[in-house]
Amino acid sequence: MSERDSMPYDIVIVGGGPAGLSSAIRLKQLANEAGRELSVCVLEKGSEIGAHILSGAVVDPKALDELLPQWRDMGCPMAEVPVTDNQHWFLSKGGKISMPHIMTPGWMHNKGTYTGSLGNLCRWLAEQAEGLGVEIFPGFAAAEILYHEDGSVKGVATGDMGVDREGNRKPDYQPGLELHARYTFFAEGARGHLTKILKRQFALDADSEPQVYGLGMKELWDIDPAKHKPGLVIHTQGWPLTDAYGGGFLYHQANGQVALGFVVGLGYRNPYLYPFEEFQRWKQHPEIRKYLEGGRRVSYGARAINEGGWQSIPTLAFPGGALIGCSAGFVNVPRIKGTHTAMKSGMLAAESAFAAIQAERSSDVLDDYEANLRSSWIATELQLVKNAEPLLSKFGNSIGTVLAGIDMWMRTLKIGLPFTMKHKPDAEKLWRKDVSRKIDYPKPDGVISFDRLSSVFLSNTNHEEDQPVHLQLKNPEIPISYNLPLYDEPAQRYCPAGVYEVVGLDEGEPRFQINAQNCVHCKTCDIKDPTQNINWVVPEGGGGPNYPNM
Repeated sequence: MSERDSMPYDIVIVGGGPAGLSSAIRLKQLANEAGRELSVCVLEKGSEIGAHILSGAVVDPKALDELLPQWRDMGCPMAEVPVTDNQHWFLSKGGKISMPHIMTPGWMHNKGTYTGSLGNLCRWLAEQAEGLGVEIFPGFAAAEILYHEDGSVKGVATGDMGVDREGNRKPDYQPGLELHARYTFFAEGARGHLTKILKRQFALDADSEPQVYGLGMKELWDIDPAKHKPGLVIHTQGWPLTDAYGGGFLYHQANGQVALGFVVGLGYRNPYLYPFEEFQRWKQHPEIRKYLEGGRRVSYGARAINEGGWQSIPTLAFPGGALIGCSAGFVNVPRIKGTHTAMKSGMLAAESAFAAIQAERSSDVLDDYEANLRSSWIATELQLVKNAEPLLSKFGNSIGTVLAGIDMWMRTLKIGLPFTMKHKPDAEKLWRKDVSRKIDYPKPDGVISFDRLSSVFLSNTNHEEDQPVHLQLKNPEIPISYNLPLYDEPAQRYCPAGVYEVVGLDEGEPRFQINAQNCVHCKTCDIKDPTQNINWVVPEGGGGPNYPNM
């Protein structure tokens, strides 16, 4: 018999991001309209709602308008800064070319959108959810999927607390808690570790293309008030990337701050490419640097982003549960937006689950969620851009952008090209080091550009050091015996937090070192390792970054 206590709910939601919270709110709205009780629980592995949320963010309010039509008058922080000026630049090493709006479809222009902290939006959504009676448990990481005897999902269990690095119970040991539900929604974000298990268990991605990803790195800066232009949104392509596709963003948000960041597609081939250093180099471009000079960096973070698009969306419903939000992957890559689609997916799942519960069909697969989503405006939007990422990945920033633009225009005009491009997993794209060029990155100046460790400090990342390492190696020999001679162990560079090091090279005894306490939960290692030897699992609840305003 398990020593864990259990708690029953109608719906358990794993993840307190936009999708999970929107789903919880919608469930309670429907229950109130029907005059019935419905128990809903949200588990969040961060120390508080918003602690692990990182996005640019420019938000299309379409889903928010549907969920809470009066949100602009309800104190929602996202309402503070509407986008007033949208610019897209192609950068050369010292200059820029601005793309005229006429060259892009109207839905790319950010009209009617807002820029602000997605973490703060989630905190506000959590307040609305709790006001409706949703139970929210921050600091509790869902570590295990529970199953009924027939194989359907029964719920989840949170991780044990107070276990040392060797797996022994410490004096403060507390067993995990089982949460049983009629339906369990998985809203873990990109590359969720339970979602990976569900995909294998139920073959959810058997009929879809592999998911591919970008690594997004972000900083918040307090800048000179004379340079601050609330509502100005800038996106860039081109310099400094030559061996990958991606680009930068700079958003003028509330309180004299700019959010700026850089995204590198994780399908890059050169093992010497160093995404964090590309970001720091991008900030030195004169058109970017001019906004930062005289300012002060106040926060840093990083997160993987789903970029596979429509063809990479797996089967969404399975016995006892569903995938919502970035667990499934609804990001519109050309628009650089996924909040509205994530929220809508959660709302659609909520409506399907509530209808099933009302009809006492609690064991059914939510087939209508799948059908409704695939006929919704999410599908319409993502089908317009389904070839954009693979074209960029195949042909690079310059030619790929032109081809993607042609494809998007043709689809907008309903004369789309008669094919859907395929994906290859990011881990399979890396070239050997002997056929790759080394890249010389400048040292950080400590004013505009910085190193990884000082950056991680600003993410407020913290893990209990004496706990099992949550970055698991399937074979501990591979980093040195295989990755080092073939790829110069790329984990040293692709991790934006300095988690992985090769030490002892000078002594002729190289050793792979994992600094798990630095991990910002971006999942890049789980995605990009060429042998898929690294498995990211949840650490103790409450561990990881604590983003105040990201």
